[in-house]
Amino acid sequence: MKNNLAERCTERRWTQADLAALGVSRQTVISIEREKFDPSLPLAFLIARTFNCAIEDFFYCGLTACVPRRSSLGPAPILLHGELC
Repeated sequence: MKNNLAERCTERRWTQADLAALGVSRQTVISIEREKFDPSLPLAFLIARTFNCAIEDFFYCGLTACVPRRSSLGPAPILLHGELC
């Protein structure tokens, strides 16, 4: 999952410790920024709400990260900005 956490923190001059005040460790913030860790859905909503934006404006799908794998049931539907492709 891609995100713009570092850029938004920079815009507001917030440190990783400032964002960690939401109830997570600073290491969690670093891991999310570096896209090594995907936040839980409640945490993703909390972060987006903290920055006063919609979750899909903050977290987005990387080109290969969210492409569903094919299964014996056929291809999975792909959502792009909330609409089926």
